[in-house]
Amino acid sequence: MRVLVLGGTSFVGRAVVEEALRRDVEVTLFGRGRTGTGLFPRLTRLIGDRDTGDYRALDRGRWDAVVDVSGYVPRHVGQAMDALRERVHRYLFISSHAVYRQTGVGPGSDEDTPRRAPFRATEEIDGETYGRLKVVCEDDVWARYGERATIVRPGRVAGPHDPSDTFTYWVRRAARGGRVALPADSEQPVQIVDARDLARLVVRLVLDDRPGAFTAVGPAEPVTLGGLIATCGRVAGTVPEIVRVPAESAPPMFPLVRPVWSSQQRSAARARAAGLTATPLAVTVADVLAWDCERGTPPMNRGFTPHDEAALLADLDGRATAG
Repeated sequence: MRVLVLGGTSFVGRAVVEEALRRDVEVTLFGRGRTGTGLFPRLTRLIGDRDTGDYRALDRGRWDAVVDVSGYVPRHVGQAMDALRERVHRYLFISSHAVYRQTGVGPGSDEDTPRRAPFRATEEIDGETYGRLKVVCEDDVWARYGERATIVRPGRVAGPHDPSDTFTYWVRRAARGGRVALPADSEQPVQIVDARDLARLVVRLVLDDRPGAFTAVGPAEPVTLGGLIATCGRVAGTVPEIVRVPAESAPPMFPLVRPVWSSQQRSAARARAAGLTATPLAVTVADVLAWDCERGTPPMNRGFTPHDEAALLADLDGRATAG
């Protein structure tokens, strides 16, 4: 089988390529050639740029499937499909569970949950537009490929090589131990999916030539935010003490904190039936901890800095003493 991966050298795309090669799939990469230049030296690399619309490298060649990891706005997906035309059999698009409505939806919601209103009028991606732009991308893929379209909607993806620091923040913070500031209820549910489980699902769907939409979330057993922090501590050999702090004291987009709990309680039944595996949470934590240490634990771009967290906890202690 021949598979083209649009964006195959960073995190999710990298995991998909590694899994495809493990399954003896012939992989071609398409990207800007700026990241992961030392990865996969034996693979054919086609150079282009989604941001400038340069898809000329896709004007020739045929593939059994394309895995689109890089489409965030409708223009990206539309231009890729225009370049490929009918020279690809199946188009698998990596979307997001952010396409689903968050209000009026209870725990256990599945792929039939109503999606958010589509929105084409911007390429500015933020918390409000991200999911709605992905809805448009999905619709465009369905319209072009029909039964030859596959949509995967992952939740928060975790694992080594994650550039977002969202999951890594808690792994590193728990490893330090001590009092941990949490600007949320520790009972909030959390859903993450290991990038390698996501990759196995994607490759399985391609090999099976399976159409449809699939919500890819984990872990296999429900976990709370407090439970996740405790697991991170156990893996690192520490016992974190969670201290609830005011939500307004936290920076925006605090790692894994979500105001709508049902958005972290989605059903992965359809994806599990199609081949989604479930790496134990402790394994994901251990692998992320090892990778973070190997890369030298650079400054985080999410959450509290150690200094700010210490100052916040000291201020709360001072107020409690004064009270």
